[in-house]
This record gives sequence, C-alpha cells and structure tokens, in this order.
Amino acid sequence: MSSHQADNATPSPSRRTPELEELLIDAEADDEQVQHSHPVLRRPWLLLLGLILVALNLRPALSSMAPLLSDVSKSLGLSAAQAGLLTTLPVLCLGLFAPLAPLLARRFGAERVVLGILLTLAGGIILRSSLGEFGLFAGSLLAGASIGVIGVLLPGIVKRDFAKHAGTMTGVYTMALCLGAAMAAGATVPLSHHFSDSWAMGLGFWVLPALVAAVFWLPQVGKKQGAHHAAYRVRGLLRDPLAWQVTLYMGLQSSLAYIVFGWLPSILIGRGLTPTQAGLVLSGSVIVQLASSLAAPWLATRGKDQRLAIVIVMLLTLGGLFGCLYAPIDGLWGWAILLGLGQGGTFSLALTLIVLRSRDAHVAANLSGMAQGIGYTLASMGPFAVGLVHDWTGGWTALGWIFGVIGLGAIAAGLGAGRSLFVQVESEKI
Repeated sequence: MSSHQADNATPSPSRRTPELEELLIDAEADDEQVQHSHPVLRRPWLLLLGLILVALNLRPALSSMAPLLSDVSKSLGLSAAQAGLLTTLPVLCLGLFAPLAPLLARRFGAERVVLGILLTLAGGIILRSSLGEFGLFAGSLLAGASIGVIGVLLPGIVKRDFAKHAGTMTGVYTMALCLGAAMAAGATVPLSHHFSDSWAMGLGFWVLPALVAAVFWLPQVGKKQGAHHAAYRVRGLLRDPLAWQVTLYMGLQSSLAYIVFGWLPSILIGRGLTPTQAGLVLSGSVIVQLASSLAAPWLATRGKDQRLAIVIVMLLTLGGLFGCLYAPIDGLWGWAILLGLGQGGTFSLALTLIVLRSRDAHVAANLSGMAQGIGYTLASMGPFAVGLVHDWTGGWTALGWIFGVIGLGAIAAGLGAGRSLFVQVESEKI
C-alpha cells in the first residue's frame, strides 16, 4: 500500500479533525528529553503573561513600517524598488533564520534563546530608527531574523507548558499575534505625529514592548536545562510532491499577507487616504483575521478534504485585495473586512494542512520547518515585486496582475495540498 494512503492504524486525514492545540507546531518535537519533560509551573500566571507579551512583539516590527513607508522613502530618498526591498528583507529573514531556531534551542534551551532574541529584536528596532538608510535596512534585517527564530520556538513552549489547556492557549496566542500587528499598524502614525512628526520615533517606540516582554520573560531563563539530543529524524521531505504543495501554498498565501503588511497603507494613501486613515484600515483588517483564523480550521475539517475551503478563503482574499485596489473608496472598509476574513483563513489553513498531511508530530515539525523556511523565502518576493512594478509604472493599478498570479498560484498549490493524503515520509527513531 502506498504511504500516501491511510492504513488501518492511522486515521485518514479526511476523518482526522485537528484539535486547536495541534496547530501549535513544536519545533523541538524530535528531542526526546524535551518531549518527556513535564515541568512544574510554580507561577503559571507569570509564564502566561510572558508568553502573551512575547507574542505581541512578533508582528509590530513588520506592520509598523507600512503606514510610514511613504514618509520614510521621501525622507531618505528611497526609490519604490528600495522600499520594496525594505519590505522584503524582514520576510526573507523569517524564512532564512527559521531553521536556526531548533539548533539554538538544543544548544542553549528554548527559554534562553527567546530572551536573547527578544534583545536582538529590540536592537533591530533601535537600529532601523537611527543611522539613516544603513540603519533602516540593517535593523529591518535583524528584526526579521529575530521574529523568525522566536516565531518557530514560541508555539512549542506554549504547547509544552500548557499541555492541559493548549486549545485555549492557541486562541490566546493567535489573539496576541493579531493584536500586536493591529496596534502597530494603527498607532505608529499617531505616535510619529506626537513626537514632532518624527517617523524615526514612531518606529522606535516599538522597542518598549520588546524590552517589557524581555523583563517579564527573564524568570523563565534557567529552567529545563540539560543536553538536548535529537531522538527522531525524518528523511525524504524534499523529494515528496505533497510536501512541496504544502510549502508552496504556505509561501504564496504568505506572500499576499506580507504585501498587505508592507504595501496596503501606501496603496490606500495613493488613493487619497491620509497615513493615519490607511494605518487604521490595515489595523481593522488584521483584527478581523482573528475570527476567521480560529473558525477556518474547524470548518475545513467538516468535509472530505480541504480543497473547497482553500478556494473559498483565497477568493475572499483576492476579492478584498482587488476591492481595496480598484473599488470606489466609499466602500473601502467592507473590502478591508473581506480581506481580513480571507487572510485569517488562508494562514490558519496553511497550519492545518501541515498537521493533516503529517502522520505524527515529528513529521509535522519537519514539514513545518520546510514550509516556513522555503515558504517565507518565497513569500518575500511578493513585496519586492510590488516595489519594482510601482517603480516601473509610477502607479498602483498594475498590481492587480501580481495579486492575481500569486492568488491563482496559491489556489493551484492548495488544490494539491488540500487532498486527503499523507506526505510520503515517516519518522525514524535514532
């Protein structure tokens, strides 16, 4: 029997409904010592607060730049292509540095790594708001790399330390991500106005939440020390067509998401909105994602597979994007809400596919690493392409072609990834 087919011992993916906590992919699932440790949490409220504060910092460095991108470009004389590179660098680093996270965790422990990387995130935010053009690009690179590492490790810590409440914690974690992104998108421009119209101060403000998170995370350092060692390995993912379909879907839907994070306010400013209004529209769209990101995985597992759900959320996303780009400005908020509903669903379905296409947690951890490492690297090309096209055409109307090509590519990959199959690999104990 092909390993793409469900055997008697393993439930068919079409019948497997992932619990909410399963969407928290554990990057250290292959480490036997970590998986068999059951820490006693003497002050769980302090850990919970620390986790929420850390999660709140995983999006502001990305979403705070977009509403100020026009001001930053004018101030430093950046071309649209350079602005596109500025929005591309952090996303590229999400992919390039994601594979580093499990290696650092094995060497130093996940808690220590999170603390250290929070400090590098703070350094990146400070750097990009100082030292002119060099600091802007170098700081964006450092911030993106930091988010890439923490974003891989934090879900595993949540799942491990709150095993009995992992479903609830998944919702809390998702809410914190959306809230952090929305706060930065909506508040950065007003903050810059408050600080004498200084875009540098508006961007630099977000170092404060990172430092606060580091202070509250400090008590977690020093716990669960000891040698980590890989007890399982997974081979053959890079040769598996289904794994590539999952990866391409992750990357292409993420490309549209980071185009929105990086460019939507600039597009709306070009259509006549003020930077403050544009930032608020992005903020509102991100907040709406919370509802669909929690609902989409549950709804997607009601049918025999996930193909219909993928098509629906991608069409919602494309409809929202085209509406924001071309429709009359009076109906903008309706299109922004539609966009948020679509993109919340596309991302959570990408995580759901990783779980459903994997036979066990070890395969899921490795498939997640492939989907994030390669997928986010692919995703970074979208924001860069927007900058290039805007530079070539001098306007925004041609962006519809980029949206359409990426969206149709995501649907095509999703139709493959959404089938009720397993990736053709299994985990092996070393």
